[in-house]
Amino acid sequence: MRSIPLSLLVALVLIGSAAQAEEETVPPAPAPSVDADHQVLEQRLAQSEQLRSEQEASSTVQLQRLRQENQRLRMQLKESQAQVQPSLLSDTQTWFALGAGLSLVSIFVGALLRGNRKSRREWIN
Repeated sequence: MRSIPLSLLVALVLIGSAAQAEEETVPPAPAPSVDADHQVLEQRLAQSEQLRSEQEASSTVQLQRLRQENQRLRMQLKESQAQVQPSLLSDTQTWFALGAGLSLVSIFVGALLRGNRKSRREWIN
């Protein structure tokens, strides 16, 4: 093992004790007084209470406005529903009527294309 020179050992001890002395001589930061903390907290509490009351007042006004708007929209909806006339036929009935009309038109066109032929056409077997 290598021996450490005596001068180096003495220098390390002196530096360590000087650093320890500096730490001990540094005065701790003065603690804030309890009254000052109490006053600051009371001020913050008063500010937060004021903000809360302002927000409650604004939300109450906004809630009232929204209720009036909802009531107005409900009235408009009822009026528009009263004005709408129900359709005469449902979708199924509409398609049935369309099919019946197409059948009648095809019978009529077939009769027109046949013309005034008196002779019967019969199948030749």
